[in-house]
Amino acid sequence: MNRRRRVRVPASSANLGPGYDVLAAALSLGLELEVTETGGELTVECDVPGVALDRSNLCVRAFEKLRPADGLSFRIRSEIPPGAGLGSSAAAIVAGLTAADHMFELDASVFELACELEGHPDNVAAAIYGGFVVCAGGEPARFDPPAGLEGVLATPPGAVPTADARAALPAETPLADAVHNLAHASLLVLGLARDDFSLIGRGLSDRLHQDRRAHLYPRSIELLGRAVALGAVGATISGAGPTVLFWCHWQGTGALMEALLTEAPDCLVQRVQFAPGGADVEALE
Repeated sequence: MNRRRRVRVPASSANLGPGYDVLAAALSLGLELEVTETGGELTVECDVPGVALDRSNLCVRAFEKLRPADGLSFRIRSEIPPGAGLGSSAAAIVAGLTAADHMFELDASVFELACELEGHPDNVAAAIYGGFVVCAGGEPARFDPPAGLEGVLATPPGAVPTADARAALPAETPLADAVHNLAHASLLVLGLARDDFSLIGRGLSDRLHQDRRAHLYPRSIELLGRAVALGAVGATISGAGPTVLFWCHWQGTGALMEALLTEAPDCLVQRVQFAPGGADVEALE
């Protein structure tokens, strides 16, 4: 019988304000990859315009870190917009690696391989394990999202390449900025652990990367500064941007959505949950 696997992987938001390359969360948008043994030529289908439909496809490249993809078909469906700072590349990498690992029962180190391909651990950790993750070398620490916490995404038009976002940061950081981010990342994690929305809001403050990248996403920075006035607990630039993640209690999500649809008609506005589950694989008949 030909082997067939379906893998679902969540989107992710990295940095979460002060936790640059350390903190991330899984989000309820997702990517689905179906891999089937056909015995014929390699084929790739995807519902995202502009994605490679050959061996250079990121899902296929990740799969081939573990096994050749000859004789397989890949079908990819994704709700995660590419280049928006929502972990699209991490999701694709994790999907490909997970599919190969399960199809051939390899017991591979998916997290380590995914970090190698992605170049940093935060998005892939959230994609694999779900929930909130803290990446501090070795295996990430994971914890569940607090009850009642939701998010609203506002994605301005135009992608921000991760390489450009990283190049915008200086080689050295002033001590005061490093201390600020350490303190606020600690407040954020404490607030999430205690389900304390006051601490969560205070903990979202960043002085390391967002302002230094403002020229790459001026519209995002403008919306970030309006977060509390719009009804959010606070907001963060998601990953490399330009998506802004507005943090809120579920009871205020509807009003926040309405405010953003009025305030940001140029943006794609979406309600999301902080997803407790990570990558999931299913063997198909």
